[in-house]
Amino acid sequence: MRPPLTPDERERGERLGHLLRQARGERSIVEVAAAAGMSAETLRKIETGRIPTPAFFTIAALAEVLDVSLDRIALHLTPAVRT
Repeated sequence: MRPPLTPDERERGERLGHLLRQARGERSIVEVAAAAGMSAETLRKIETGRIPTPAFFTIAALAEVLDVSLDRIALHLTPAVRT
C-alpha cells in the first residue's frame, strides 16, 4: 500500500497542475494529452492535482509538447526557502 501524501506533496502537485494548465492555454486537453502519449483523463488528473507525483517521463513528455523547460518546471515546484 502506498503511504499517504504529505501536505507538501499535495501542494506541489497543485502547483504543477496550475503550471501545466497555464502552458496548455487554449489547446484542448485531448490534443495535448495525445501529443504527449497519454490519455486525456491522466492529463486531467495531473492538472487537477489528483496525480500529484507523475513519473518523470510523463512530465518530460508534457514539457516538450507544451514547450516548457524542465528547468522552469523544477523551479516552479521547488518550495521557497523559509527563514
